[in-house]
Amino acid sequence: MPHAVIFDLGNVLIPWDSRVLYRKLLPSEAAVDHFLSVVCPPDWNVSLDRGRDWSEAVAERVAMFPEHADLIRAYDHRWEEMLGPAIAGSVGILEELVASGVPVFALTNWSAVKFGIARARFPFLAHFLDIVVSGEVRLVKPDPAIYRLLISRNRLDASSCVFIDDVAANVAGAQAVGMRGHRFTSADALRADLVSLGVLRG
Repeated sequence: MPHAVIFDLGNVLIPWDSRVLYRKLLPSEAAVDHFLSVVCPPDWNVSLDRGRDWSEAVAERVAMFPEHADLIRAYDHRWEEMLGPAIAGSVGILEELVASGVPVFALTNWSAVKFGIARARFPFLAHFLDIVVSGEVRLVKPDPAIYRLLISRNRLDASSCVFIDDVAANVAGAQAVGMRGHRFTSADALRADLVSLGVLRG
């Protein structure tokens, strides 16, 4: 039976969606799609999660797309608006695990600079015995090295861990290092899986 549970944070416990901000700033969904696929694309955001300096990253995109300078700067200055309220069902599961004495950890692709905002806004993050933040360690999921870092840092046995993430590739990365994986789709499905594994009571 698994005896430690490792949570991803974004879109498992904390909603994050850059579209939430840019739907306020751009006139159409097509404009949002273009901006977030061409001007500030996913691989650029991943570089920030890997620890790239924000001012450097923003300056690079402004130089490439000067006509969008204010919109690009908003990615930094209004980043907090991309966060939603905590996912109550998932937080409830986290708190149930803690109350049951199950060790809980977190492993997240998140900018080190911006993670301080999350810590201040979401007090339940204090429940975790350790949080590995990609921007702090300069590794991102699904690189096997980031999972191994969490395991070694906390002296865990991978085969005794359940890893929860909403991204299939990240779940596969955890499975590749020996963890049991759960692709998050809903709190109800997560709870059912943890009950079936014997981690939670039915």
